[in-house]
Amino acid sequence: MPNRRALFAAILLALPLPVAAQPPQQPAIPQFVSPELLEGNRVAFRIHAPKASEVRLIGTDIPGNQKGAELKKAENGVWEVVLGPIEPGSYRYFFLVDGVAVIDPRNPSTSESNNNSWSLFHIPGHAFMDTADVPHGAVAEVTYYSTVLKRFRRMHVYTPPGYEQGGGRYPVFYLLHGGGDSDDSWSTVGRAGFILDNLIAAKKAKPMIVVMPAGHTSRAPRTPGVLTKDEFPQEFMTDILPYIEKHYRVIADRAHRALAGLSMGGAQTLNIAFANPNHFGYVGVYSSGIFGIVPRPNMPQPQGPSWEEQHKAALSDAKARQGLKLFWFRTGKEDFLLETSRATVELFRKYGFQVDWQETPGAHTWIVWRQYLNEFAPLLF
Repeated sequence: MPNRRALFAAILLALPLPVAAQPPQQPAIPQFVSPELLEGNRVAFRIHAPKASEVRLIGTDIPGNQKGAELKKAENGVWEVVLGPIEPGSYRYFFLVDGVAVIDPRNPSTSESNNNSWSLFHIPGHAFMDTADVPHGAVAEVTYYSTVLKRFRRMHVYTPPGYEQGGGRYPVFYLLHGGGDSDDSWSTVGRAGFILDNLIAAKKAKPMIVVMPAGHTSRAPRTPGVLTKDEFPQEFMTDILPYIEKHYRVIADRAHRALAGLSMGGAQTLNIAFANPNHFGYVGVYSSGIFGIVPRPNMPQPQGPSWEEQHKAALSDAKARQGLKLFWFRTGKEDFLLETSRATVELFRKYGFQVDWQETPGAHTWIVWRQYLNEFAPLLF
């Protein structure tokens, strides 16, 4: 009688083996690079969207691209457009795929605004903001609790090379962003950390701490035609400035504090500085001025006392005026806020302020604001 175990084994060997289930075949995704820097500062942008019917590239700071650029579709489903030559610098963009905003899936570099993210690329060629072989500082994302807004907030803080070694105190420069942007903007598309690294290495600027807070206190869209109270100046003086002076080795006096901002941040700079006239020895206004000093179409007009009337005491304070070591304005000749800047400078000069004012080439873009930072920082402290 055959062995039962041997018989069972023979039966198992005779049975057909099960076939493993195969995963469904996925269509191969073409390999490509985006963005790709080409010869002559031309840049290729690409996205794989085989089912899309229209793709555009949006990037208003890219020269000549204010209305967006149309991409063309290849047989493999990859859309492409080549722009340029583009001036060296950092630029933000996104794709509009059948009307839907999409950041570049092939590009890990991003820059935040208040309500969205952008893809980011950099074209080297301007030494003042390029990454160089020099000692580098650090940019930290700092979370703090706002007692004014009753919630946690974030700011970016640049500390110069050597700060982490623990010696000495530093002057502090508060640098504000513009409308629609965020505390991330100056250190990404604005290249603030690299600009300060290069200036300090060249001994053109003193080592300093640069604080880049979030100037928007809400992500809710602004209601057209309606002015809302800006809570940021109160939060700045109640929470941000005290936090920095408690947690960082700063020299906490007027002669070692600077404040500057672009566009919305420039208007906030003036509001903060003249509500606290003995706090800041250096004030910078980039592409901005007193909002509402020149009426603009489709913009709400301030109600009640004018800015001049509200700040009459500070404007007339001769002692406070003497402690202001630098009052610096720059605006581009193609900037839509040029008349606002001119009228603001005229107002301050009427009260005896020594205003360093120039109209520069350029419009309301990061192309000029990075240059302004590069010119302003060496004048501090």
